Amino acid sequence: MNESDALRPFPAERPVPAAVVRAASTSLGARLVVLDDDPTGTQSVADLPVLTAWDTADFTAVFATDAPAVYVLTNARSLADDDARARNREVAHNALTAAREAGIELEFVSRGDSTLRGHFPLETDTLADTIEEQGGTPVDGVVLVPAFPDAGRVTIGGIHYMREHDGLRPIGETEFARDATFGYRHSDLAGWVEEKSGGRHRVADVIVLDLGTIRAGAEAIADTIEHATGRTPIVCDTVTEDDMRLISLGVIEARRRGKTILYRVGPPFVRARIGADRRAPLTSAEVFPDGGAPRGGLIVVGSHVAVTTRQLQRLRAARPGITDIEIDVARVLEASTAPAYLVEIIDATVRALESGDVVISTTRAVTTAASADASLAIARTVSAAVVDLVRGVVARTHPRFVVAKGGITSSDVAAHGLSMRRATVLGPMLPGIISLWEPADGPAVGIPYVVFAGNVGDDDALAHVVSTLTLPLPAATGR
Repeated sequence: MNESDALRPFPAERPVPAAVVRAASTSLGARLVVLDDDPTGTQSVADLPVLTAWDTADFTAVFATDAPAVYVLTNARSLADDDARARNREVAHNALTAAREAGIELEFVSRGDSTLRGHFPLETDTLADTIEEQGGTPVDGVVLVPAFPDAGRVTIGGIHYMREHDGLRPIGETEFARDATFGYRHSDLAGWVEEKSGGRHRVADVIVLDLGTIRAGAEAIADTIEHATGRTPIVCDTVTEDDMRLISLGVIEARRRGKTILYRVGPPFVRARIGADRRAPLTSAEVFPDGGAPRGGLIVVGSHVAVTTRQLQRLRAARPGITDIEIDVARVLEASTAPAYLVEIIDATVRALESGDVVISTTRAVTTAASADASLAIARTVSAAVVDLVRGVVARTHPRFVVAKGGITSSDVAAHGLSMRRATVLGPMLPGIISLWEPADGPAVGIPYVVFAGNVGDDDALAHVVSTLTLPLPAATGR
């Protein structure tokens, strides 16, 4: 479908300055706790704290600052249902405990994937249950804004699309809908909600905020949300940043009127909700104000989606001298020999980093099992091997940078491979996508860490990021 045709029935975009949303959000006074089901949710924000651990003391430290939001890296997308439920409950319980002690109000954001993969409605149900168990007000509505325009995901007329070179493609027709663990059929979000909730939320019960309502302004949005009760799903059209800012103003107005709201959103919505301006991509000079380590960087690729494979091919073509090491998944899954195999890779990686960048990737063929849980177990085994590899490398040398490609990969590398408990999101590496973290503790202090989702960026994005970070070549000398 042509995007201009899809937009024809709706009013034109309505500009909204970020400062207007920021003032409204500050006036409301609530802090946002963003439970990020993989670490790539931070790619659209800057200058916000990230936690990979969530003891009450961790929240207490963050709430003592003036940060309007904090990201908590739950990595729930890599977990089975029961584990994801337990983790969401623990995070919410500890955050609420710290908030009561600090005398502040919270809003919870469940950050999911813009391609609709993840534990929904399990995660928002768990958050709502925990809020109520802790004496909070029952949740009236769950606002769903999965759109990620910078990455080509938009919602128009209640239908979620992926932008492609020849127009809009309904998301249910893409490879993401065939995901082994989180697959689905519907592209219309109301139908998707009914499908994923097993019919508990029927299409007729879902509130749809289309562009006509959203672009009418905050009052119209709040009037529509007024009808939400008992965790009513509220799906939102989104094509631009201004649409997300209008949704934010509408939800803030609904909150003023007494509605209790949860969010299930894609990466950029938090930026809009707190009224943050878009940050320009980081430059090499900003990342390495002191010049950085005089050795190669480590690029770890775990994602298997088609765009990642193309990006990896372009990186290899753009940097033919890069050391390229592929992890044989079959050997990793062989428990008796896997440890010795990983030591071989660690030794080779440490040697190669002394003279240049190293890319480590898993076998491109996806290894799955008969059930979704068994497929997740394989993914966790492979991810654990990648973690051991990164931990072993960083114990022996200090890479110039680390790039982790893929959601589960980047989460596990951050929390376990680099053993970071706290970090700060410095900003994006490309406009609105791909975040760079500054580790605040652990062996990774001083190593810029790039969180690179598997499903974002054009085919040259990985090569561009590595080019920005890599050690400059010595200047040529003449005779």
